Amino acid sequence: MRMIVHDLQEQEFAGWAEGGQGELTVISDNGTIRQCMGCFGCWTRTPGACVIRDGYNNLGELFSKSDELIIISKCMYGSYSPFVLNVLNRSISYVLPYFVTKNGETHHRNRYDHQFELSVHFYGDDITEAEKDTARSLVAANSLNLYSAGNHVYFHDSLHSIKEAIQ
Repeated sequence: MRMIVHDLQEQEFAGWAEGGQGELTVISDNGTIRQCMGCFGCWTRTPGACVIRDGYNNLGELFSKSDELIIISKCMYGSYSPFVLNVLNRSISYVLPYFVTKNGETHHRNRYDHQFELSVHFYGDDITEAEKDTARSLVAANSLNLYSAGNHVYFHDSLHSIKEAIQ
């Protein structure tokens, strides 16, 4: 399954997912997602699922069923947009609260014996080289923490070029 997480307006994304290969899940801002509270209830009270019941409580499980995770986000100072960042925060149930050391670094243990490809498409017409470097480092760290099979980072100055890239 392919999964697309994006911060585009409905009219900007309309028609992008038509005629794709295989199963596709699209996570977009429909105005109902609540902010992650940092309560770690997804680890303690309802292991593997967020305690907030707003339709986004199963993001960790959805990640575990994805072969490819595609993120489309406005580049905000070398990071994701607030919506995309919140989706990533709300998906922390994808990993366990326990720690392991990999290459001298501490990381959460994986909950699922699963890997997906991570592709991040940043857009904006004034992304600086410093922001690009920060974004590449961020995606590499996310890829490592999410146990992805690999990652790719792209920068676009138009939405049309993103659509072509993900088709």
